[in-house]
Amino acid sequence: MPKRSEEMLMDLWLSLLLVWITCVLSVSMTPIIGQSKSTQTGGSAVVASGVGEGQRLLSRAKRGWVWNQMFVLEEFSGPDPILVGRLHTDKVDNDTARYSLAGEGAGTIFAINEKTGDIHAMKRLDREEKAEYTLTAKVTNGITGQLLEPMTEFIIKVQDINDNAPKFTEGPYHAAVEEMSAVGTSVITVTATDADDPVYGNSAKLVYSILEGQPYFSVDPNSATIRIALHGMDREMREDYQVVIQAKDMGGHMGGLSGTTTVSITLQDINDNPPKFSKSLYEFVIPEDLPLGKEGGKVKANDRDIGENAKSTYSIIEGDDQGVFEIITNATTQEGILQLRKPLDYESKRNYTLKVEATNIRSEPRSNGPFKDTATVKIVVEDSDEPPVFSKPMYLLEVDENAPINKIIGTVTARDPDATGSPIRYFIDRHTDLERQFNINVDNGRITLAKPLDRETDMWHNITVTATEVRNHSQISRAVVAIRVMDINDNAPEFATEYEAFLCENGKPGQVIQTVSAVDKDDPIQGHYFDYRLVPEMLNNPNFTIKNNQDNSISVLAKHDTFRRQKQEMYFLPIIVTDNGNPPMSSTNTLTIRVCGCSKDGIVQSCNVEAYVLPIGLSMGALIAILACIILLLVIVVLFVTLRRHKNEPLIIKDDEDVRENIIRYDDEGGGEEDTEAFDIATLQNPDGINGYLPRKDIKPDLQFMPRAGGLLAFRNWCLKRKKNS
Repeated sequence: MPKRSEEMLMDLWLSLLLVWITCVLSVSMTPIIGQSKSTQTGGSAVVASGVGEGQRLLSRAKRGWVWNQMFVLEEFSGPDPILVGRLHTDKVDNDTARYSLAGEGAGTIFAINEKTGDIHAMKRLDREEKAEYTLTAKVTNGITGQLLEPMTEFIIKVQDINDNAPKFTEGPYHAAVEEMSAVGTSVITVTATDADDPVYGNSAKLVYSILEGQPYFSVDPNSATIRIALHGMDREMREDYQVVIQAKDMGGHMGGLSGTTTVSITLQDINDNPPKFSKSLYEFVIPEDLPLGKEGGKVKANDRDIGENAKSTYSIIEGDDQGVFEIITNATTQEGILQLRKPLDYESKRNYTLKVEATNIRSEPRSNGPFKDTATVKIVVEDSDEPPVFSKPMYLLEVDENAPINKIIGTVTARDPDATGSPIRYFIDRHTDLERQFNINVDNGRITLAKPLDRETDMWHNITVTATEVRNHSQISRAVVAIRVMDINDNAPEFATEYEAFLCENGKPGQVIQTVSAVDKDDPIQGHYFDYRLVPEMLNNPNFTIKNNQDNSISVLAKHDTFRRQKQEMYFLPIIVTDNGNPPMSSTNTLTIRVCGCSKDGIVQSCNVEAYVLPIGLSMGALIAILACIILLLVIVVLFVTLRRHKNEPLIIKDDEDVRENIIRYDDEGGGEEDTEAFDIATLQNPDGINGYLPRKDIKPDLQFMPRAGGLLAFRNWCLKRKKNS
């Protein structure tokens, strides 16, 4: 502590001494700096001078001093205003001269004694805020107010002192460098700034040094570049470092100000460590019925590196000549997973000894290998009660269609792989044989036919056969049995479709009427071949013949050109089709041939007999339309004549104003058609009694008169009633 106090006191004295020397130099040099902005022609001029203890005023004959700037120290904080300089003129007596200032800071920052011309700084100045002030000096006669000198502009510069410490504006810093980097490897460059004047003195001259982080890192004193300083820095030993860098002004000399920053440096991993198994021997017990692809055990090799540098792959390098096992890598846990590629068999092999190797995925040229490690894996196979094993995973059997019931189709076999050798029972999964077309012997696995089969209905039958241990019914195995139904020639060929041929009346002899082909539901190995022939009674028919096209089809030809619809509209041609099976099968198919009227180009136009009498050039639709129009005209004529006739007949009712209906009620039975005395037709025609009203004596009439009703209507109703009663 005493030593530190002594150093601080010494720094203080040196700072005060430096300030004093600067002030003395600036004040003493003021009168002789710069060029005057106005040239004096008289004998004297306004003179500015710095004033201090023991100073004398300088003068020059016949002209004033040439001046244009003054200096003042920043951050001066004395009890009295600091004297900056003095204005003076020798043209008049000092008692009558009056001095004044104008410009930046005049009256606020700077004040002038109007009699003496002394300029004082009234406030504490900071060069970093404003480095200079421009003012205008004016001297006048205090009595007359006349200018004694032309107004002169001058500058007051604020002189810098070391009052700003260096700063790291971008800190704190973070950097990374690979582990095991060589000494001198650049890590990061830091930069500090100083607000002091870089031109004047050493206030802004910075020197860098490292306060914390040695001996691992160093810093260049001028460029502030941090570098590796220690050889063999290993991330696995230490990963993070905190480095403190100092920047000091005044060139690093005593009394300078300083600033610090922190740099966090992380060592980046490289692949400089090999994988290492946690133990050299692994032992696993694996049941023989472990499914393929399932985990049988795990091994792990640890790596001190991280990320991609720590990833490894596993492989079996010895002890698995049959390729029973495989080892894969779990990408998340970096473990080696041991699993089966082939089934285990306790009865054939009970122990395995494997050699497993772990190898880094990435290699690092700067590190010495090998980047691998090995371990031994011993596997003991555990016996399990295994299900029966079929001699084949799939059976293919064949049977002829229409084979007799109980015919043996084939046999399936299975065995118990365990040492105990349990007997086996066989069954058909009826879900695969819903129609129960097959049976199986439970003891020997012999499959027989239960129902006749038809290849044309189902060509294949896929059934599932199960094998079960007698001693343990839970141990079941399954096998697929594919039964193919073999074809026999049990279907006769027939026409491929129902053909209907058309024959033109104006056709030429030998023209092809129809091409006929046949199909057969059977499927012989050698393929189909069909033989076509006419029935015996049609061999010598005068109308048609057939021609073999050598492609299992025939062409039906016309023998003459005298076919007419009036003579015969339709012909039936029976054809026998025979296949090449053993025994051959045949069928008779009839081809229908219609005689039609055709155009000159042979296009069929009509095949009806009635159409033959139609005018040439008119179609059936046109003729029907013409006939409909004629009928419509006849109906219109009949209606017109009827209406005309009714219009010429006189009306029965003579008085249109008084039309009534006679309703006569009586209880006697009418005399039929010959009874003409039951009513008086004259009365009905003239209800008003124009011709007289002569009612019958034997009828008690009950007359009711209905206005506006016609007499003819009453007569009609009466006639209908009489007819009904009779």
